[in-house]
Amino acid sequence: MTNQTKYPFQDTSLELDSRVKDLVSRLTEDEKIESMLQYQPAVERLGVAAYKHGTEAAHGLAWLGEATSFPQPVGLACTWDTDLMKEIGSVIGDEARVFYKRNPAVNGLTLWAPTVDMERDPRWGRNEEAYGEDPELTGELSTALVKGIQGDHPKYYKAVATLKHFLANNNEVDRGSGSSSIDPRNMREYYLKAFEKPFKEGGAQSMMTAYNSINGTPALLHPYVNEVVKGEWGMDGFVVSDAGDVMGIKNDHKYYDSHTPGTVESVKAGIDSITDDADLSKQALREGLEQGILAWEDIDHALFNTFRVRFRLGEFDPEEGNPYASIGEEAMMTDKAKALSLRAAREQVVLLKNENGTLPLDKTKAGKVAVIGTLGGTVYRDWYAGTMPYSVSPLEAIRSKVGSDKVLFQDGNDRITLTSVANGKAVGLAEGENSPLIASGEADTFTVTDWGFGSYTLQSERNGKYVTTDEEKVTASANEVYGWFVKEVFHLLPQPDGSVGLTTWNGKTVTAPNGGNDAFAVSEELKSFGRAETFQKDVVVNGVEEAVAAAKEAETAIVFVGNNPLVNGKEEIDRPSLDLAESQQRLVEAVYAANPNTIVVIVGSYPFTSNWVQENIPAVLYTSHAGQELGNALADVLYADYAPAGRLNMTWVQSADQLTDIKDYDIIQSGRTYQYFEGNVLYPFGHGLTYAAFKYSNLELTPAQAGTEDDITVTVDITNTGTIASDEVVQLYVRAGKSRVKRPLKTLKGFRRLHIEAGATVNVSFKLPVQELAFWDVTQDRYVVESGTYAIMVGKSSSDIQLVADLTIEGETIPARNLSVSTRAENYDAYLSVDLDESKEGGTAIRALGEQGWVLYKDADLGSETTELEARVSSEQEGAVVEVRLGAPDGTLAGRTELAQGGAQQWSSVKAELKGATGVQDVYILLSAGVRLSHFQIR
Repeated sequence: MTNQTKYPFQDTSLELDSRVKDLVSRLTEDEKIESMLQYQPAVERLGVAAYKHGTEAAHGLAWLGEATSFPQPVGLACTWDTDLMKEIGSVIGDEARVFYKRNPAVNGLTLWAPTVDMERDPRWGRNEEAYGEDPELTGELSTALVKGIQGDHPKYYKAVATLKHFLANNNEVDRGSGSSSIDPRNMREYYLKAFEKPFKEGGAQSMMTAYNSINGTPALLHPYVNEVVKGEWGMDGFVVSDAGDVMGIKNDHKYYDSHTPGTVESVKAGIDSITDDADLSKQALREGLEQGILAWEDIDHALFNTFRVRFRLGEFDPEEGNPYASIGEEAMMTDKAKALSLRAAREQVVLLKNENGTLPLDKTKAGKVAVIGTLGGTVYRDWYAGTMPYSVSPLEAIRSKVGSDKVLFQDGNDRITLTSVANGKAVGLAEGENSPLIASGEADTFTVTDWGFGSYTLQSERNGKYVTTDEEKVTASANEVYGWFVKEVFHLLPQPDGSVGLTTWNGKTVTAPNGGNDAFAVSEELKSFGRAETFQKDVVVNGVEEAVAAAKEAETAIVFVGNNPLVNGKEEIDRPSLDLAESQQRLVEAVYAANPNTIVVIVGSYPFTSNWVQENIPAVLYTSHAGQELGNALADVLYADYAPAGRLNMTWVQSADQLTDIKDYDIIQSGRTYQYFEGNVLYPFGHGLTYAAFKYSNLELTPAQAGTEDDITVTVDITNTGTIASDEVVQLYVRAGKSRVKRPLKTLKGFRRLHIEAGATVNVSFKLPVQELAFWDVTQDRYVVESGTYAIMVGKSSSDIQLVADLTIEGETIPARNLSVSTRAENYDAYLSVDLDESKEGGTAIRALGEQGWVLYKDADLGSETTELEARVSSEQEGAVVEVRLGAPDGTLAGRTELAQGGAQQWSSVKAELKGATGVQDVYILLSAGVRLSHFQIR
């Protein structure tokens, strides 16, 4: 130990793990309990500072003050650019260091990003936060962001990335109490795949568990946290629970009757840091220790994981040895970061349609342009966005590009007045700081923005503020539409007499005052309106008529449509529809009728079913809410200063009717995502046009025949045959030939975004490990590469394949299934009317839904003398049965047994005599409603 250190944990010459163990061993029991929480307190006697785990950083630092903002993750994913993602991660890490230096006790360096959840359903309210529907794209982009955030120093991390939310979190409805039903193939080939790469290749040092259950087990108790993440993948950082989720084991999942067992089990299952009610959490930990169901070794193990990360951040070492410790204010919102924000905003723009070369526009020759739509004049931020240092709207950028005198702007919104039916007085603003609305007789004009599906925002023309509520009165006092509860959203409800009712974001009635000076109040009453709660709405200015007039005056009309990221879809709120708001649809149609030279820009957090727009409008662009440089990026694309090359990260379907239930997590059987969907789509995964033309040629595979341990080199030439330089995104897909199981139509296995000058040819090379062709074989509980021919496809999108070559693989042939050994019921090949639930004996069970459900086990070798089924079951109803049938669900009945009524977790072993169960057969097991089957044998 050196003279400068008092304790071994302060000695930098010692091995890291020894230092961490020494520190943890010196904490008192109370200090250990306190340190299990998100806010770890200072331990002054040891020189340990206070520390907070968790700073939101989805696309820039959030909620700490001004910071560089980048496009939403759904937009970043459309860049298909790993180099860009790493640079963005580095900027986020730099700025996290600046905030940390300002206040290290509050602004921690463990950042809650990226969101790695698979977006197999576009209706998810949080689609803006993640990277799309494909695990390869998500895994690569997430890995790059993690590397940028954490840095490349061999000893120290710049900051630490927390992957979220593990696992299968893709719906908001019932997210805290619901369960995602996922069989082993979906789990291994899809949901786990996205998380694997940022851990194994990116070295992510933290992970957050999800609110939902997985097959009946709350995610933060699921064995995969320890078995897969910390075990198979070797993650040596720490795992954090989502906010309020440990208490949610009791409150939401009703999994235990008290907080103590859930808290204890979460720690044992791998939760190292608890983000929850501090007092309840500490009490539960202490009770667990007192009851002997939690050991101090469990606490020490968790603290070792969290403190080890703090050591790797350099907190306990001299600053001069840590290259990241010197990062200061000079690294905050730099010119380089600003340029990177613009680059990201440009790269994520997707050209969806460009008929007859409508785009780009010529700023030197074009006449007047009409910019139309609220989204054309505003830059919105989502819930996890930071405070932008500045923002440039499309309107501002277009004016800068072509001159203000050439730009007309209309937001397309109506201006209205409201008059209380109760007393005949107009709604206006009272004097005062909070600007309460009163029936004053002095009418205020309100700009009404219709976001669709019954959601409106109202903005006072008098003071420019949004109408909002504090749950007691209604005021025009909000600077923006923003908040966990979006209280600037109102609902205008037409009444039979032509008036409108007004309700708040959460359905409370806005009540007119009896006199003229009282503020409008909100009432808990949710019944139909009486005359005292209705208003006469008079349209002072018709927004569509103004937009049409502007379009007629202009040579080109650019209509901006899309969503407000805080309205109709966000955390806790799934989208009511995939359609554009009806008011936006009417606006586009009216403008197009007035001026056929119309361009539509969709500014959105997710895909839309914009079928009419695609069929009729000559040019269509998509951008996410892209942050501070949104306007400049779009103007550059519109006016030929940048050639767009973004690609969609999700399939845009034609209708929500093409989707199964939002809680259906089986992408294989239900035909979800581009991998399995066989219907017609609006825009395919990977779609995106360019201003240049590209030719693909000379696809070669080396070798063209391989074994399972080989790597294949895939090379292809890309030539820019156009007249301008542009990026191109080359996409590599594979499709298996004949297989034992249903395989994807195609699966992304590589991509490359590259810049190619006009007339130039670039040779692109991919390394394709043959193991990437494997599927999860449920008969053997492992990945298997089957022998056969695989199609190697290179193209511009998942549906625009340019070249195909065949690859012959000498792999395995899956043998007939052996059901004579104990077989987990979840390892089925197909099913009907069942889902997956928990067996508290251990593992996952099948649960029958409806009157009856069945599961299939294909190609089972039953031998010549199979006589008996033995199964582990539970039954919640009297008269329930288990049947074995051969060949089909209504095929030959081989055996049947009746079950005694018990409970969901009252397990027993049952047997059934089998007849005629010989040879290789497709075996169907049929279950009555309420029956659970965990495992079985046929022998």
